[in-house]
Amino acid sequence: MKKIQISPSILSADFSQLGKEIKRLEEAGADFIHVDVMDGHFVPNLTIGPPVIKALKKNCSIKFDVHLMISPVHEFIEAYAEAGADIITIHPEATEDLSASILKIKKLKKKVGVSLNPETKVNVIKDYLSQIDLVLIMSVNPGFGGQKFMPKVLDKVKELKDIQKNHNLNFDIEIDGGINFENSKLVIEAGANILVSGTTIFKSNNGNIKKNIDLLKSS
Repeated sequence: MKKIQISPSILSADFSQLGKEIKRLEEAGADFIHVDVMDGHFVPNLTIGPPVIKALKKNCSIKFDVHLMISPVHEFIEAYAEAGADIITIHPEATEDLSASILKIKKLKKKVGVSLNPETKVNVIKDYLSQIDLVLIMSVNPGFGGQKFMPKVLDKVKELKDIQKNHNLNFDIEIDGGINFENSKLVIEAGANILVSGTTIFKSNNGNIKKNIDLLKSS
């Protein structure tokens, strides 16, 4: 079984102190920094772009796990790779040619992630699983933080885990959306090995980030 890793979402951080917040995450033992990029088009919200990622990356040794919720995504991949993204995750619905976008990320020597919205079936990416490094299961509808976890996506995690075992594949299974101390055990048991969490990490236990990361890892 893969080691459980935590990718805190900076969507829940204090944006006026982002550099300091990332340093706190680094010191608290975060495995990745999860960066949600939204364009106000593919999802109904706007967040940070490549210049901010580039600035934050300068003083950080943790890998940046960048989730692109933008469309059309293909033309923006290079900008985020150059800004410092280590993992670039895209949605099948946001590109005209998923195979070409996967290849582009690989050519830029970045890890490839593909994200599935709550209503998107595993079959959409089944033929690509041998080519990618990570599948990000959305357990809320993408676009805003603070939504409630959708238990129905656990079946999708289990389905991916079965495919992984049956075909001897090695991609990571990441989950994002409403992850807290109550449901983290369920998602780990289903087969997820990377947990994205924002509100729980930054707000629980009076903002004790290290304690919150440790609690999620030991679920």
